Amino acid sequence: MNATYLVLLLGDEREWSALDGPGRDALDASHREFTAVAPTRGHTILEGRELALPSTALVVRRARDGEATVSEGPFAETVEQVGGYYLVRTADPNDLAQLVADTLTEHADIRLMLHTEG
Repeated sequence: MNATYLVLLLGDEREWSALDGPGRDALDASHREFTAVAPTRGHTILEGRELALPSTALVVRRARDGEATVSEGPFAETVEQVGGYYLVRTADPNDLAQLVADTLTEHADIRLMLHTEG
């Protein structure tokens, strides 16, 4: 049965910012390979996007009492940040995970989307 999965691409903002031309080209090539191979293995990419660097983010955090504060950027101690995502429809999440491992250069967190239609 097909289900939709969110593939969160994780990495270090310092490493992404330091990519030179060849490094950026290699990263881009890994994504072209992923998007080209996915359909041949039964995975439908519904959407995929690169996100702006985490330092540009606004973060809402809640205290135990429920009070919210808004700040800029992620926690300084955060080693891995979300750099992009893919929404993928597939009947084989294990093969999707293997495809991510074989093609993409980032770490990834693959999550089943609950309550999706179609």
